[in-house]
Amino acid sequence: MQFEVSRFGAVEAGRRAEKRERLSATAAFDVCHPALALRALLFVQGVCAVLALADAASATDWAQRQAALALGGLAATLLWLVVVCAAKGPLQRQAGAVRAALVVGLGALLAWSVSRGLVWIGLVGGGDGARVAEPALQGLAVALGGGCLAGLVWIWLELRARAGRPADAHARLAELQSRIRPHFLFNALNTAMALVRVAPERAEAVLEDLAQLFRTALAEAGSSVPLSEEIDLARRYLAIEQVRFGSRLVVHWEIDPKVASARVPPLVLQPLVENAVRHGVEPNARGGELWIRATVRAGQVDLRVSNTVGDRTGPPGLGMALPNVRERLRLLHDLAGQCDIQREPGQFHVRLLVPMP
Repeated sequence: MQFEVSRFGAVEAGRRAEKRERLSATAAFDVCHPALALRALLFVQGVCAVLALADAASATDWAQRQAALALGGLAATLLWLVVVCAAKGPLQRQAGAVRAALVVGLGALLAWSVSRGLVWIGLVGGGDGARVAEPALQGLAVALGGGCLAGLVWIWLELRARAGRPADAHARLAELQSRIRPHFLFNALNTAMALVRVAPERAEAVLEDLAQLFRTALAEAGSSVPLSEEIDLARRYLAIEQVRFGSRLVVHWEIDPKVASARVPPLVLQPLVENAVRHGVEPNARGGELWIRATVRAGQVDLRVSNTVGDRTGPPGLGMALPNVRERLRLLHDLAGQCDIQREPGQFHVRLLVPMP
């Protein structure tokens, strides 16, 4: 058996900090996501409407100014989103200040270029005589406006990215402790100890599954993993619990192979499966049944975890699993990610919806 070497100290801490910085950059530049792009477009259009209103002499004048600003703002914003999305990889490798400067500078350049292009082809007029006499100042004002809007969108994306990371070491520790409950570790070790003499092969399999679970739980995971990895992790967890409960635990798997490449937050399925075992199987003398289904419907992965509910349920926990899953799905997929629960007589269902890549 081969063990991985644990690393401690300032060097490893620095590497982890650099990795967290790269993950933050990945989330901040998630402008390829349709929902985030739509919000950026609506924000820019709203600012253009306010600017047109501030300088309008009448409703008709405002409509004319708004049409010109909206056209230019739409074209510049779309170009900015496309360029930033296409250059996502190279931008991530830059330092934070350099990334911000490039993004803001790109916004200013595109705003100026689009405004000059619209004036040149005649879709937008130069305005009154004072503005025509000073095209350089007008272009400078447009560039500054584009840079400011790009900077505001960048700040919003940065704040959104930071919201998905633990605030400090205490939050990180609490996150790790909540991923796999301590009582499961003790039960799994006791099960392996009981099997060492009577079935050493099964004991070895239990320990291997347990090692993989904690290797994943303690790893510095990225913002997403393939759904196939989460399903494999859930299978390992249930294999350990199957040794404990025997015939009391009946598991049904219905997995469409097409869902393997869908992206989900790390450790999003295992807590749901653990809750199902803890509340639907463990407290009932007759045990219970568990269904894990994953299908593709209308370009989305429909992932469901269902379990039977007996007369007794497990002790109430901290209530963190489902809210944590919802929040991480929102951070990864925004409006395209969804987590719903449904209670019905004798059964409890959790459904996750994530987009297909």
